Amino acid sequence: MRAWGRILAGFHPSLSIEITTRCPLSCPGCYAYQPEHLAGTPLESLTDFQGDDLVERVLELIDRKRPLIVHLVGGEPLVRYRELCELLPRISERKITVEVVTSAVRAIPLEWADLERLNVVVSIDGLQPEHDARRKPATYDRILKNIAGHRIVIHTTITSQIAGRDGYLREFVEFWHPRPEIRAIRFSFFTPQVGETSIEILSRAMRARAVAELDELRREYPKLQLTEGMLREYLSPPRSPDDCIFARVTECVSADLETRVTPCQFGGNPNCSECGCVASMALAAVGHYELPGGLSPGRIFDASERVGAGVRRIRERLAG
Repeated sequence: MRAWGRILAGFHPSLSIEITTRCPLSCPGCYAYQPEHLAGTPLESLTDFQGDDLVERVLELIDRKRPLIVHLVGGEPLVRYRELCELLPRISERKITVEVVTSAVRAIPLEWADLERLNVVVSIDGLQPEHDARRKPATYDRILKNIAGHRIVIHTTITSQIAGRDGYLREFVEFWHPRPEIRAIRFSFFTPQVGETSIEILSRAMRARAVAELDELRREYPKLQLTEGMLREYLSPPRSPDDCIFARVTECVSADLETRVTPCQFGGNPNCSECGCVASMALAAVGHYELPGGLSPGRIFDASERVGAGVRRIRERLAG
């Protein structure tokens, strides 16, 4: 209900911040460093704050935007681990949920394990041979060492290479699921830009087979953050950013804390017909859930957003 109130008040409930332009990895397919991401402006060319300056600027942005959840992405957020050690407790004090999305290329500070409302999400690119080749120096061995003492979320993006190999997803889940450091496992599908011809793009048949396998796995492994509704959405994603609840409720800001990333976190011109973003699918599933009387949260959201848009226009006129 707080999210609906934020929308009615003319604010975005979710805020995604690219906290740094820097990353020690060179992962194939990373959308943040593609030329389309910021409409031709390289991420590395933006101002990259650090120290107290970064901490205070991010807090000022959060206090101004007043989100319910903040996603700290990059670049690699752990490049700024000292700043995050100062920043994360102060966000927690504001009763705001925060997710740090990282490759776990360096040790995650142990004091983070005691923070309320913090989710650490570690990106994994498949099984160890493929992951280590793509993500070096953030190898499996280093990740296992660096997540010790934490309860984290594992996130992997399913590409054609993964979907095209029988039993790959099961082997991946069987490796990570038993580990005590793993609180949950999430899956996305590779989302291309319009006109992109990457080898990582899944065919419709590949996507359908992967969804069927995930449906089996979620019944066996409770740490998989998957629902029947989400799996349906992976087969029929929102048709455009205007139809995507996640894109509409999330404001994405790049490393200079001014440049907007649009129309969603991918930037550029994402091919929504092949979207596989786990957040998009989760909110789409919620939006399509049928309530008594034939209503759905999606219809309620649409009405709330229209009111919120009117409130924003009034605020802007008054401010101008």
